[in-house]
Amino acid sequence: MLRFVTAGESHGQALVAWISGLPAGIPVDLEFIGRELHRRQLGYGRGGRQRIEKDQADFLAGVRHGKTIGAPIALRIENRDWKNWEKAMPVEDSEGADDAQRRLTAPRPGHADLAGAQKFNFHDARYVLERASARETAARVAVGALAKSLLREFGITILSHTIGVGHVRVERAVTWEEIVAICENLESPLRCVDSATQARMKAEVDHVLRAGDSVGGIFEVVARGLPPGVGSHAQWDEKLDAKLAQAVMSIQAVKAVEIGTGVGNSGSYGSEVQDEISYDAARKRFDRSSNRAGGLEGGITNGQDIVVRGYLKPISTLRRALLTADMNTKEAVKAAYERSDVCVVPAGGVAGEAMVALILAGAFLEKFGGDSLEETRRNFDGYQGQLDNF
Repeated sequence: MLRFVTAGESHGQALVAWISGLPAGIPVDLEFIGRELHRRQLGYGRGGRQRIEKDQADFLAGVRHGKTIGAPIALRIENRDWKNWEKAMPVEDSEGADDAQRRLTAPRPGHADLAGAQKFNFHDARYVLERASARETAARVAVGALAKSLLREFGITILSHTIGVGHVRVERAVTWEEIVAICENLESPLRCVDSATQARMKAEVDHVLRAGDSVGGIFEVVARGLPPGVGSHAQWDEKLDAKLAQAVMSIQAVKAVEIGTGVGNSGSYGSEVQDEISYDAARKRFDRSSNRAGGLEGGITNGQDIVVRGYLKPISTLRRALLTADMNTKEAVKAAYERSDVCVVPAGGVAGEAMVALILAGAFLEKFGGDSLEETRRNFDGYQGQLDNF
């Protein structure tokens, strides 16, 4: 079983992550992992925090001589901003530390502030918001890069692009080649494949920035190269589309998840939605006329691209603060402002890639097993032969 956890606060000393279940022998490319972390920090509308942090994963266990060894992997990502918060969030208590805590008693509407404070009986949302922060996704992206590294060994690629920011949306079909090109272009401000639409998206971000507001949007994650038969229909918690939905929904600010064209499908007739099946004798593979199912039927991959969309709400921190109630005085006040972004859609897409990679890698290993990369490859190759003879 592939398992991972993360720990760390937004302004603590570091983020840490632990992942277990990867086979031995997977190449670990530190430059690739660093590039993934850098991609998460990019995007038009990001805040000042990204100018402070230069995320890099330091591996503490589970990797030797550039490859996984089959043991649990532990890594650490330094928070450079910690030097500005050391007095406010020390590990050990000390005299006078209480005065430097930077308490937050005016909870932000839409954030975990108030609900978390009530849950843990804090009359200060500081420790809730520190863990609820999307800064945590840096650790997910690092372990997600390891999952991607496994899948790449079998020709499976996972990328993302932006299809909506605020009121602006890409209205045409997007090709795989366009997604590859836009992901290779680190200068793209919003990772949108259509330049004219991207210009309108930038204008949308500029508008909310001037207004002291924030804006949400939609990212799409596409995974190419998975064979049919990964996942299961047998139990509710084994369905791969359900696992993907949970994983993408777990990303901060994501409030809805779509597989394929699921939202539009709900308002259509069956004859307009189902992907008709044919057989390609040259490739010895079954094929489909379209991919409205998003590569998943009955919770099982069908050999087409996996397509998952995450719908991000506008983030909760606004410079033009909304009304709230102070947790201590109960008086009406303006919500607290923490240094923040105004648009995180491209970064959300990178986090989405990581979560999709982790779920697909876990399902891949459940299907093919293997304590070493070589064993997994033998099992995979055997299954490919089975498909050829189906």
